Amino acid sequence: MWGAAGVSYVYLIYGLHHCFNVVTERDGFPGAVLVRAIEPLENATRGSGPALVCRSLRIDRGCSGQDLVEGVSLFIEKAPKIPDTRVRMGPRIGVDYAGDWAGHPWRLWVADSEHVSRRTRQGSVYDSTVLG
Repeated sequence: MWGAAGVSYVYLIYGLHHCFNVVTERDGFPGAVLVRAIEPLENATRGSGPALVCRSLRIDRGCSGQDLVEGVSLFIEKAPKIPDTRVRMGPRIGVDYAGDWAGHPWRLWVADSEHVSRRTRQGSVYDSTVLG
């Protein structure tokens, strides 16, 4: 997480599950985005939740440090722009231990995506507000 922006950071949580992050800050400054869900296009099964994303894409700690911009085996693909009106934000999930930081609206998702992790029973996403 202390690497250059655009590099993968993969760690093991609870000794069982891998979590895939995209480093977002300058080299030497910690900052990353946890990938909680993917929209599978090809060669992947549905991945909703950090551990399922890693299982679906066969990501493990051996993938940590890969260049996601110029990479060949693990990379972020260019996609169509998503209008701000379709982006939702809310508090992060599973970080109650983070005190005041837990409530920050740092979780972002596409409002009408069926691939969003952690939905309520009614099908809507927790505590969402419209971006922009």
